[in-house]
Amino acid sequence: MKKRIFTIGFAAVLLVLAAGAGGLYAYDSSRSDVIARGVTAGGVDVGGLSAARARDVLRRSLGPKLDQGVFLRWHVHGWKLRAADIDARLGVQRMVREALRRSREGSFLGRAVRDLRGDKVRASVPLRVAHSRTKLYAFIDSVAKRIDRPAVSATINPNGYALNVTPSHTGLAVQKKFLAVRILRQLRDPSSPHFAFVPTRVLRPHLSLARLTYKYQTFITIDRADFRLRLWKNLQLVHTYTIAVGRQGLETPAGLYEINDRQVNPSWHVPNSSWAGDLAGRVIPPGPDDPIKARWLGFYNGAGIHGTEEVSSLGTAASHGCIRMSIPDVEQLYPQVPLHTPIYVG
Repeated sequence: MKKRIFTIGFAAVLLVLAAGAGGLYAYDSSRSDVIARGVTAGGVDVGGLSAARARDVLRRSLGPKLDQGVFLRWHVHGWKLRAADIDARLGVQRMVREALRRSREGSFLGRAVRDLRGDKVRASVPLRVAHSRTKLYAFIDSVAKRIDRPAVSATINPNGYALNVTPSHTGLAVQKKFLAVRILRQLRDPSSPHFAFVPTRVLRPHLSLARLTYKYQTFITIDRADFRLRLWKNLQLVHTYTIAVGRQGLETPAGLYEINDRQVNPSWHVPNSSWAGDLAGRVIPPGPDDPIKARWLGFYNGAGIHGTEEVSSLGTAASHGCIRMSIPDVEQLYPQVPLHTPIYVG
């Protein structure tokens, strides 16, 4: 008898529990479209609201802020990016879905008890903003066109009397990816001032003036019209010499060359030319018959700089193509001109 009573009592308890659980399940199911208390979306409290009501509240609360767009600043320049410029729009549906998902976490029993007791979930859904990536970068490109400038390397453009050095300049480039991140961060943060500085980076020239100076520590220019040889050190003029250049028909070759031969008291290797007569092809050792006096700085196909005893020819077009200098001058010049020194004949 006692056993029967216990069985009946136990069954009754089970029925009560089942009925209670069923009631809680029905209650929880009826709130499947209601966001739990304590949930915020984009900083807006949507707890206790239905999905439809939450969507309406989010549009009214966040829409005007998004419509403000973002103001960009770079020094004295400014740009206003409107939300419509990049098709920016609130991701209301996504935020509400996420808020509902966070609300429905756990078991139906836990949710039902939580709601009946008035407990909060403490969940924050971030502000979602959809946009056109293509239009965003098109806007950023328009900003970059106003700011970007290429780096300019230092250059040298010699003529017979000057080196014509153009100094280097750094360039500037908008950091487009960083700017895109800044813009979207402002649009997605409801508490932001909707203001951002345009990030840039400095572009270094391939060849700075310092590197150009190091590259051309010594340079020679020849002004055939004015019969002047100019010696440049570190792109600065340090000395000017009077010279003789090639006569008509045997002109000193114009162009940019480099010193490829250096000799002290050189022999004369007579070229096989008609003007050489019986001496053509011979080698004349240093001495009175050797017109190449004291020093030799060769730069092109038998042409070079050398000393001469015919100082009266200086300041004229008198040589067979070489550049003549007085012996003291060429002796002074020689130690200052290493191999591979560039020489421009103009």
